[in-house]
Amino acid sequence: MTEARPLAATSLAVDCHAHVFLHSLAFAPGRRYAPDYDATVDSYLAQLDRYGLSHGVLVQPSFLGTDNSYLLAALAACPARLRGIVVVPANAPLASLEALDRAGIVGLRLNLIGESDPDFSTPAWRQHLADIAALGWQIEIQAEAGRLPRILPPLLDAGVTIVIDHFGKPDPALGIDDPGFQYLLGTGRTGRVWVKLSGAYRNGAGAALQDAIGPLRENFGLTRLLWGSDWPHTQFETQIGYGAARAALDRWLPDPADRSVVLGTAPIPLFRLQPLPFDRRKPACFAYETR
Repeated sequence: MTEARPLAATSLAVDCHAHVFLHSLAFAPGRRYAPDYDATVDSYLAQLDRYGLSHGVLVQPSFLGTDNSYLLAALAACPARLRGIVVVPANAPLASLEALDRAGIVGLRLNLIGESDPDFSTPAWRQHLADIAALGWQIEIQAEAGRLPRILPPLLDAGVTIVIDHFGKPDPALGIDDPGFQYLLGTGRTGRVWVKLSGAYRNGAGAALQDAIGPLRENFGLTRLLWGSDWPHTQFETQIGYGAARAALDRWLPDPADRSVVLGTAPIPLFRLQPLPFDRRKPACFAYETR
């Protein structure tokens, strides 16, 4: 597969979904998957540099559970270039969330694949959602599209910002006709839902998700669509690489002006990033800083 052409060094562009980890870390009990390799922050930053991406958003992998320490260490290494999405229990105290906020965390992840729907009506969840809304965080959701009509209404009622992973994961047999995907399109009118154009290979649909671009664009507008590499493509490492993931966006949005919105205009305010000058001459983890 043809790789994307790297962007100019001065381009402002954000990879909104990637993971970093070490295989020596303690994995969460009941995990569905355990990698046997490392995906270090330095390796990730090298991918950003190779493809001219100025910023990245690190998402806590489900197999690490609520131990966000490696992700936080990555943010500390490059605080201006990286932001993070963590996994925390619903009873996490506000003080701990505020500390995470100061460390560069901008949201909470709910990876619900293989999990039950949360009961957002409990006192713990009601307080948790209120705290998240007060911080201005997002809740990032990975779940099958058919579950979204149950999951999203209480979150919208709580006033939180919502980011949907991987096109909303419509049923591969139904594609954009999946009733859950059609419901997702309807949430575009709320102005509080963003959708990631990422991980098409996780839907079992692949190129068929090209059909989703038009409806997503019509209902959300480009300013609420995001792109993520899903690096290092866990469980699909032999099927796709960073360049191919980036090249998929060129197919989905062939107009460079459209891509500049999805890569830059849309994610910069959502993830609280600053458009700083990019200088490749500095061999630091982050070309904006000197270590």
